[in-house]
Amino acid sequence: MDWSSIFLNGLDGAMALEIGLRTVIMFTMILVFLRSTGKKGVRQLSIFEIAIIIALGSAAGDPMLSGEAAILPSSIVFLVILLTYRLITYFAVKNQKVENILEGVPQYIIEDGRFTMAENGDANFARDEFFSEMRVQSVEHIGQIRTAVLETNGQVSFLYYEKDEVKPGLPVFPKAFAKKSKHVAVPGLYACTNCANVMFLDTANECPRCKQDEWVDAMCTHRIS
Repeated sequence: MDWSSIFLNGLDGAMALEIGLRTVIMFTMILVFLRSTGKKGVRQLSIFEIAIIIALGSAAGDPMLSGEAAILPSSIVFLVILLTYRLITYFAVKNQKVENILEGVPQYIIEDGRFTMAENGDANFARDEFFSEMRVQSVEHIGQIRTAVLETNGQVSFLYYEKDEVKPGLPVFPKAFAKKSKHVAVPGLYACTNCANVMFLDTANECPRCKQDEWVDAMCTHRIS
């Protein structure tokens, strides 16, 4: 095995210096582009903007590594992408439908302490991801949440019940949720693990809201903020 070929492949000091210079130039161009969009962080990026960043990475990659790839053509690609971005965002500001197509529309995840997306059969409903978001916000069960909205940048916005308004709800911490079952051993309040609907059960039954039949003991603790 030729380790020199694997790690160097004919690379000399001059070529290494050129690659370093190319990388600095292209990386600076990417930073300038991203600053020109006015975004402050990754969590503010929409799917449309992430797609643009991927395109930028593709345009910048070859000039960074290949001595045969000139920087000027990539600069033209950067300029075209920037102009296209500015043009599309201009139309998005002027037309709500265009903005909805590019940026997406906020989606209600929870209303009145129950999942709404599960009830509607949304295939993109990623319950575990929302559980994680809720745990970060010190939420122990869904009955503590009045409304939750999935924003277009991937963040989740929460409105909470006051302490005296908290309802029995579906637990979101792993140990409590792991006690789910299709059998009801003791009569009491149970939460549907699919849509978070809570009802009194004395025997196993199908959830009238989402037609699933897996339940877990509902919790009614207050949120500690």
